[in-house]
Amino acid sequence: MTFRVSADAYGRFMGRFSEPLAVQFAELAHVRPGDRVLDVGCGPGALTAQLVDRLGAPAVSAIDPSPEFVAAARGRFPGLDVRDGAAESLPFDDDSFDATLAQLVVHFMADPVAGLREMGRVTRSGGLVAASVWDHGGSGGPLSLFWQAVRDIDPDNVGERELPGSQEGQLAELFEQAGLRSIDPSKLTVTVPLATFADWWEPFTLGVGPAGDHVAGLDDVGRETLRARCEQLLPPAPFEVAASAWCVRARA
Repeated sequence: MTFRVSADAYGRFMGRFSEPLAVQFAELAHVRPGDRVLDVGCGPGALTAQLVDRLGAPAVSAIDPSPEFVAAARGRFPGLDVRDGAAESLPFDDDSFDATLAQLVVHFMADPVAGLREMGRVTRSGGLVAASVWDHGGSGGPLSLFWQAVRDIDPDNVGERELPGSQEGQLAELFEQAGLRSIDPSKLTVTVPLATFADWWEPFTLGVGPAGDHVAGLDDVGRETLRARCEQLLPPAPFEVAASAWCVRARA
């Protein structure tokens, strides 16, 4: 899936969760000065920023299939090697990186196994390949309550719970199918404070991802019905939303 939305819209929708996750994910990857690292599916640069902070811009490359996100990342990190392209066909030579990371990307790849295999190809032998995917298959993802409200209204709507890697154990299985070694699964959780219900709801109206597409496809009555059901399910404001992601570290 290619996100044809502005970087600002994506940031307001997912950045509040992806940016704190990037801190934990970068720590989990144990990247260190001297490493050459690739950020696959970099989006507007949540993980890229953490890698640049830790390693310096010359040591980091990034790639994303969305032209809007590539432009945003290039503007955010002048001079950084940011390319337009898909994970399934990375425009880098074999063994180019010490670590190749993908945050919140695998479940949107057209072919996740091929994408992970490519990540392994461009990583030196014994180097790190790591990925994270929100727990859309369970009840712990940042959008779980939204999709629960959708199913309360339309029980046949599966939301994002069947996206590849979004259920416990699936991401590790994809890594294994891609031929990666020393597979080490884990789980990361971030907690995001929200002052009002409107702060939580408004980003869903920006058309970002499957959730945004769903809201955009509703008529006014349907949208208000969904909004009201979400408000019923959430605690009174202010409140916090805990969001968990499945993570896997492996070796090329």
